[in-house]
Amino acid sequence: MSYTRLIDLLNHQAQNYPQEDAICAKVGGTWRKHSTSECIETVDKVSLGLLALGFKPGDKMAIVSANRPEWNFADLGILGMGAINVPVYPTISEEEYKFIFNDAEVKVCFVGDRELYHKISAIKPHTPSLQKIFTFDELSGLAHWSEVMSAANETLRDELHHIRDNIKPNDLATLIYTSGTTGVPKGVMLSHHNIVENIKGTLAALPINSTQTVFSFLPLCHSFERMVVYVYIACGASVYYAENMDTIGDNLREVKPHWFTAVPRLLEKVYDRIMAKGNEQKGIKRFLFFWSLRLGEQYEYSGKGPLYKLQLAIANALVFKKWRAALGGNVIGIVVGAAALQPRLARVFNAGKIAVKEGYGLTETSPVISFNRFIKGEARFGTVGYPISGVEVKLAADGEILVKGPNVMLGYYNNPQATAAMIGKDGWLRTGDIGEMVEGKFLKVIERKKELYKTSGGKYVAPQAVENKMKESPMIEQIMAIGDGQKFVSALIQPTFLTLRNFCKQHGLPDTDNATMISQPAVISEYERIVETLNQGLSHTEQVKKFKLVPNEWSTATGELTPTLKLKRKVMLEKYVLEVEEMYA
Repeated sequence: MSYTRLIDLLNHQAQNYPQEDAICAKVGGTWRKHSTSECIETVDKVSLGLLALGFKPGDKMAIVSANRPEWNFADLGILGMGAINVPVYPTISEEEYKFIFNDAEVKVCFVGDRELYHKISAIKPHTPSLQKIFTFDELSGLAHWSEVMSAANETLRDELHHIRDNIKPNDLATLIYTSGTTGVPKGVMLSHHNIVENIKGTLAALPINSTQTVFSFLPLCHSFERMVVYVYIACGASVYYAENMDTIGDNLREVKPHWFTAVPRLLEKVYDRIMAKGNEQKGIKRFLFFWSLRLGEQYEYSGKGPLYKLQLAIANALVFKKWRAALGGNVIGIVVGAAALQPRLARVFNAGKIAVKEGYGLTETSPVISFNRFIKGEARFGTVGYPISGVEVKLAADGEILVKGPNVMLGYYNNPQATAAMIGKDGWLRTGDIGEMVEGKFLKVIERKKELYKTSGGKYVAPQAVENKMKESPMIEQIMAIGDGQKFVSALIQPTFLTLRNFCKQHGLPDTDNATMISQPAVISEYERIVETLNQGLSHTEQVKKFKLVPNEWSTATGELTPTLKLKRKVMLEKYVLEVEEMYA
């Protein structure tokens, strides 16, 4: 059978390539594998149980949990009885939970563990619509999600079939609230058709099949990973979830996946660890490591001369093979999204036969707009590839990227003004990103339109371009470029503290804590040298003239980053107001 709705995906898999390990997770130290038929049976029980408990098609139901098979079962069970899934990040604030739950009028919430249960139960008195909270973990005294399945009543089977038969492709499937870097969240309304067309367009451009294994660790509540997991189900690939963010390395070596998705931040961290190990090497091993790295930085998709090919073959045999082994040894491709990937990193990984390809999309576009392909001649470094089938892209007069296609959202929930501002009467969605076309085909994203700033000299600066250049140094983990209305560009720099600690040890400097390390004159001098060197790759206007090193690591937990690991620039400027004032004093 073909599929036109998300609720068709598992049956499509069952009829074409049923799997014994369709969706898997590690429980009690062993991999618990759910077959396609078991997945279908569980999803049906969730749908029947929700109906038996008195819930109706059109009701809003939230999932707040880390990745696990139960997430998928609840998701498809909710959709399967005509309700609307509202996936929410486990890491947001109480105020954000209250806003989302009240705006969507959430009636049921599935949570992963006790901590998340307490988060949601704390807002229950302030969310009149919320009737039930079920936990995925079995916790004493709390309603377990198995209670939903236990309530399943076979006498409701005909009613369920009737409901499912009447779910139309253009019906609302999910409300995804954008995290955003400013302002209150907006509920993106996506239909079955929006997401299904995105699945089909992605599959047409991705060489993935039912004989392969995939690995997932990005949050399922994010539109990118959720759609990608639907892609895996649609093509019959076996899905394995990471235990948690700390076990990704071990899990990769166990699962030996062919595909996974990532955000640039994660690859940057992997690269930083590799660099730290390289710096620990001595003699010939150290020479070979950095020789291989320099070769990788010169890599081109179009290929180079025979001498380079020979040298790269040696580098792969001696150095890069260890990188591939750390990822399980079978990786065919890694699709990267959510933020800009440094071209230097992309070159090095691809040189090492780890095909990292960058893509682009928005929650409002279900989400994929474009990505670099995994075939020769169909990818370019520094770009986000070209649009998937059915999606049109053009540039407005000011360079803003406009998108049209079946993936464009229905609109923002309860917010017609924001919808009208986002989607023109002609159907073109304004992405808010400034871009350009490379070779007339490949899309390059330059900067968020609202994040472009003008110096007091009247010159425009794209801070992301400055930040990506500076992050080429393994000593710089995070950076925020500043300069709106100022005479020059300055920056807040979060060092890569692991690398900085090695630097301090090599130079006999105290390394007791982060604040001590960044206060050392020799450390400040080293960062001045790094910034000055990297400035040579920027225009005069873009060059960083002053900077401040910060002692703390930026994260979602401490509020500097969104759940998709983008900088919250407004928050940062408020948090570091004294440091910024000092740079411009």
